[in-house]
Amino acid sequence: MSVSLLLSLMPVLLLGGALGFLGGLFGIGGGIVAIPLLASFYGMDQAMAQGTALVMMVPNLLAAWWRYMRRTPVDPGVALRLAAVGTLTTYGAAQLAQGLDQHVLRLLFAAFLAVLAWGMARRPAPAAGGVRAALIPLVGVAGGGSMGLLGVGGGLVATPLLVRWFGLDQRVAQSLALALVLPCSAAGLVSYARAGNVDWSMGAALGLGGLASVSAGVALAHAFPETVMRRLFAGLLVATSVAMLAAR
Repeated sequence: MSVSLLLSLMPVLLLGGALGFLGGLFGIGGGIVAIPLLASFYGMDQAMAQGTALVMMVPNLLAAWWRYMRRTPVDPGVALRLAAVGTLTTYGAAQLAQGLDQHVLRLLFAAFLAVLAWGMARRPAPAAGGVRAALIPLVGVAGGGSMGLLGVGGGLVATPLLVRWFGLDQRVAQSLALALVLPCSAAGLVSYARAGNVDWSMGAALGLGGLASVSAGVALAHAFPETVMRRLFAGLLVATSVAMLAAR
């Protein structure tokens, strides 16, 4: 590899590393950060930015989910049902999104994130049991709806709902959120690739950077006390909401 090529790839690798670390720490794909950056700094249109971000997200989500499962095992049946509901909802919402104003959707999503952040700042519900626990897969409707309508945000939506309304530990919720977002992202990547809306070299460089750092993010998530993780995640929701409201 030539020095000039390495230097040109270095910013992309570093960006991928930062996104992979955040993905591991918070159990998210990182697309909500990557997509506007790819559009703003690399001149990609919205579709190309979303497809390229998915190239990074799929391997990083898989690596993060594997690490979470080793440290914080979850019921595989619940994870599969959550993923199935989320994937089906993603497909349906994506069809619906074709005729909707994306600017209005993003404003509504930003407001929804602010409400979720407020909910996370309050005392979580007692641990779910019985009928309420059986309803956990329905969180896939909210997470999958976000993925389908906006192409991002499934983990940002699912995790606070699982913590606030079902009383799950923050790290368990993030593990389940990864199980939800992974198949949705993989299906989305196939769709964008078929349409030719993927920059594979850029996406691969971002993915390599992310894979080098995702484990560190997961390790830090499990080193912090659970209350600290909840507050950090609430801060992420607020920051994302403000950024989306400020964007034109």
